[in-house]
Amino acid sequence: MSIFNSLALAAGLALTATTALTSAAVADQLADIKAAGKLVCGVLGTLEPFSFQDPATRATVGYDVDLCRAVATDLGVTLEVKPIAVEARIPELTQGRVDIVSAALGYTADRAKQIDYSNTSYVSLQKILVKADSGISQLDDLATKKISAPKGSTSEKYLRAVLPKANVLTFQDPPAAFLALQQSKVAGMILSEIALVKFMNQAGGLTLIAQPVAEEYWGLGLRKDEPAFKAAVNATLTRLETSGEGKAIFDKWLGEATTYKMKRAFTLDVPASEPVLKPGV
Repeated sequence: MSIFNSLALAAGLALTATTALTSAAVADQLADIKAAGKLVCGVLGTLEPFSFQDPATRATVGYDVDLCRAVATDLGVTLEVKPIAVEARIPELTQGRVDIVSAALGYTADRAKQIDYSNTSYVSLQKILVKADSGISQLDDLATKKISAPKGSTSEKYLRAVLPKANVLTFQDPPAAFLALQQSKVAGMILSEIALVKFMNQAGGLTLIAQPVAEEYWGLGLRKDEPAFKAAVNATLTRLETSGEGKAIFDKWLGEATTYKMKRAFTLDVPASEPVLKPGV
């Protein structure tokens, strides 16, 4: 073989190797999911009504699970639900142990550097719970009062930004913050609306201030650089919104006929985004 033929052969082999590496680098997650025949969805599994164990069937059910099920149905694959810890949500996703995360994943700029988000899947309103006979009916009534919050929570962060003159008392966890309200050590307690409704159901004589302190946008967590899969997920969310199925799923788990009696004030066809803080008082 001449030197020219040898060089040509080497160049051809190098091109083949480069093409193979490039193909591997741009592996299509959507194609992989369809080939595997299943969608692995990471959920918290302990956050009723979003994802929790049905006491009758022992299956993991809830709002987040139904969203993942809709994606799996549209892809023509089966759904595998995998309970994951709060702190493991992003690692489980980026390391490929789950395909998608539907687990109270609020949008933040820091998280968006590590993962992609789908369209909005839920909007968590941060509200303040007060005693019904307190005479407090709006945020400015609490401008300089004591308010409890879980220490280090986004709730505390939002409260300090919106009511900078309030006396914020932090507690180790939500139950401790709630106890402070029950014992009249504070005038109000801040937390997500859904969590506050659960506390309201445990004790009478409480009411929520209608105006939220902040709106926190949740999305389904996706691995970065998977445009085909992201487009497919958003197509499902848009279909759910257009068909009315998205509202039906919300009503099933959180609506007027449930313990939570909540009204849906968001849609599934808009991108998830940074939290919206209400104007300071």
